[in-house]
Amino acid sequence: MKFASNRYYTIIGFSSAISPGFRQKLLLQGLCPGSRFQVKAVAPFGGPVKIENGYASLALRRKDLSLLQLDCLN
Repeated sequence: MKFASNRYYTIIGFSSAISPGFRQKLLLQGLCPGSRFQVKAVAPFGGPVKIENGYASLALRRKDLSLLQLDCLN
């Protein structure tokens, strides 16, 4: 999935390939199914994506974001 700055996404669920430990980390940061986040910045050349939800501002690898099932809101 391509990410663009200032877009909102809703988390629909998690991929079956996600590890329980990483899933728990995401849940503790407020990234749970049904929650929404905004992409604040996208690093070039496949770098991390900076996201912000109501609880935290995070930089996640695109590989890690691919483990989330997302719906783009705009």
